[in-house]
Amino acid sequence: MTTPQDLFLVSVDVPGTRPVEQGDLSLALAGAELVDLLGTRALTLDGARIVPGASLGTGDRMLDEAGAALVRAEPYESVEDWLWRRGRGLAAAYQDDLDRSGQLTGERRRWLPRLGGDAPRPDTPARRHAADRWWSHEPVLTALAVPLGIGEDRADGNEDADDAVLTVLAAVGDAITELTAVRERRRIENAAFDNIWRAP
Repeated sequence: MTTPQDLFLVSVDVPGTRPVEQGDLSLALAGAELVDLLGTRALTLDGARIVPGASLGTGDRMLDEAGAALVRAEPYESVEDWLWRRGRGLAAAYQDDLDRSGQLTGERRRWLPRLGGDAPRPDTPARRHAADRWWSHEPVLTALAVPLGIGEDRADGNEDADDAVLTVLAAVGDAITELTAVRERRRIENAAFDNIWRAP
């Protein structure tokens, strides 16, 4: 299993302090892909820019797709730009991928279910792997989940992470903060617009 898959399942199975926004999750999943691709040496970082390495198969369809999507022309793409570009609709793509392989429902399906409600969670290998990693307090997974409102009570444990991983984690946090601010601004603007129409 991969870090993005584990993060998606944690977002579904572990209660947070607030509902997980799909846009926030998509940004975090794009960051998780970078972390795993760094681990396979499919890329390195030059400051905040993503320098692609050799095209190596990871054995995971979504990670291979992410590797193929790297910008291979200088000056290369920044981590921030990658998060916004790759993250577009990524949560739905991971839900579909996990569902098709039977890791969400315990059965292989050709349709996309709606998660949520009080239905029991199927015990699948992917869910067990994500739970084991989460409850062992794996620091990178925790750092990716905290901006989503999950595991905010956990102590920061990324002191030993290398600079490239820390750069990705910081960019994910910044991008989610920016998206949250945009949503709040729109909410305020919509409320003000509604008040204008309600005024006598």
